[in-house]
Amino acid sequence: MATQHTGGAPAARTKIVTTNTGRILRVNLDEASAPGEAAPGAPAPAAPAVVVTDPARRADVLFRKRRDEGHELSSWWMIGAFVVTSGLVILLLSGVPGVA
Repeated sequence: MATQHTGGAPAARTKIVTTNTGRILRVNLDEASAPGEAAPGAPAPAAPAVVVTDPARRADVLFRKRRDEGHELSSWWMIGAFVVTSGLVILLLSGVPGVA
């Protein structure tokens, strides 16, 4: 028989926010309140939350680069790279003896 878990701290109040770039953020309403006012029953935050202005500039993101509007890499470059790589593989494999 399953029982409902009723012990422990209640879940924090959150709100889902979509940024201009389409990124979906979960904002804790207790931390997002004004610094002078505290939520009822909640302790005051010790330090302000760190705000990341651009997710592509985070330290754990290695090869992603946020480009300006209109300067994104065209998808045709990726299609062309696939065609060239496929042709090179076929060309190299045509020299292997014993392949039908």
